[in-house]
Amino acid sequence: MQKSAKPFIISIFNVGLIMNPWFLLGCAIVIEVIGTNSVKYSNGFTKPLPTLAVLLCFAASLYLLSIITKTLPVGIVYAVWAGCGIVLTALVAYFLFGQKPDLAGFIGMAMILGGVLVINLFSKAEA
Repeated sequence: MQKSAKPFIISIFNVGLIMNPWFLLGCAIVIEVIGTNSVKYSNGFTKPLPTLAVLLCFAASLYLLSIITKTLPVGIVYAVWAGCGIVLTALVAYFLFGQKPDLAGFIGMAMILGGVLVINLFSKAEA
């Protein structure tokens, strides 16, 4: 795990909060997964509430990424965000929509998680 990522202060509604960038990245991933799965419910952006959820979730996730990349390298952040987002979206789709990945899908997701692990355990990249 990268030890160089220092907590920083983020101001939300004029309240300064000390936040760990890795925690914020986890939040950005969860928000993005909610937005991605809301796309299915939006029915081609014809349903207003799910469409609004998609837009708000993606905007919030990208906002968090813009904050996170102040202290963590953008390549590492994007790799972890995209990789974890793919795997979590597939898991949520399995439970919500019954979309079961085949063997190749499981192998691919295992490789993605392995890559995220390698990045977090061995990368020395800094912002």
